[in-house]
Order: sequence, then structure tokens, then C-alpha cells
Amino acid sequence: MKKTLIFTAVISAALLFVSCGTTSSAAGVTRIDAATQTDFSGYWNDTDVRIVAENLVAQCVNAPAISAFKYGKKHDPVVILGTFKNQSDEHIDTSIISKKFEIALINSGKVDFVASASERGEIRQERTEQQTYSSETTAKSLGNETGADFMLIGSVKTIVDAVSGKSTRTYYVTAELIDIETNRKLWAGEDSSIKKLIKSEKTGNYRY
Repeated sequence: MKKTLIFTAVISAALLFVSCGTTSSAAGVTRIDAATQTDFSGYWNDTDVRIVAENLVAQCVNAPAISAFKYGKKHDPVVILGTFKNQSDEHIDTSIISKKFEIALINSGKVDFVASASERGEIRQERTEQQTYSSETTAKSLGNETGADFMLIGSVKTIVDAVSGKSTRTYYVTAELIDIETNRKLWAGEDSSIKKLIKSEKTGNYRY
């Protein structure tokens, strides 16, 4: 009887420990609106991506060169996504910037995109296999891809100024549309609206 009581007490204590641990973990998570601005570390974050993408896309689609190209060629510029380089002093996933840029430009209705180098390999493999395994009426033709007129490239750079426990971080994001045939630049834009004032944890945190 005594052993049974001890065993029951041990099991109850274990279940209580697991229950408390689960409750504590769940209580530490709060869902917030995706558009909510959050700044904890002072480094590049989702709010910065959104602001930069919106600003640069607005510059691009309203550029006179875009309208001039369409008027002269009688079609929207066809763009392929190139590389956005991270030339800052921190880790930044630039693929998020470039993809947001691509989505916004497509939705603007002023620029067409073709699959990028990282995307088209899988598509070409499928098209090649269709020549063998699909019916003649449904197989897609080889050598019929749409050639891009321009490549979209860009970069992210930072300037950091620090003294006495305080620092400012300014982000410079550039984007360019380059003519694939001639290397001429149809459009180039820059956004430097992201600037943050940061104080060390000892004196408090500020975000501008």
C-alpha cells in the first residue's frame, strides 16, 4: 500500500511538472498583426523590408523610362530577377527583398517577369520530359521561352556610427534594371529611409 502511494505521488508530480512547463511555454507566445512594427535588436527586420520595397517599387513603376520603353517597343518590359547582394555588416536575407520587389512589380501591371535562373531549371526539365511522356497535343514546345529585356539587381549596404554606448544604423538599398543586350540601365533607384538610433541596454533602447 505504501509503495502504491509513493508511486502515485511520483506520477502526479511528474504530470504537474509537464503541465506547468507546457503552460509556461504557451503563455510566452502572443500573436500580433503582421504589419505591427517591432524593433528589438536594432538590426534589419520585416518592417524595414516592407518600407524599402514599397518605396523602391513606387520609384520604379513611375519612372519615365518605363513608359518610354513601352511606347517604343509596344509591350511591357520583360524582366528577369538577378542577384540582390548583401554588402552590409550584418546577416540579411536579400532574397526576401528581391521577391517582394518582384511581386509588387508584377502586380503593378507595368512590368512582366520571366522565371529566374534558380527557378527555370525545374521548368525546363518538365518541358523536356513532356516531349517523351505527354501527348503531342499537350506537350509544350522547346525553344519557345520569352527572353527577358532587363535584369533586376540590387544591394543592401549599411553605415554605422557609434560613440559612448549609442549608435546609428543607416541602410542604403539600391535596385537597378539593366538592359541585357546593351548593358544600359533603364532605371536605378535608392532608398535610405531606414535609420535607427540605438542605445545600449545599460542606458535604454531607442528606435527612430
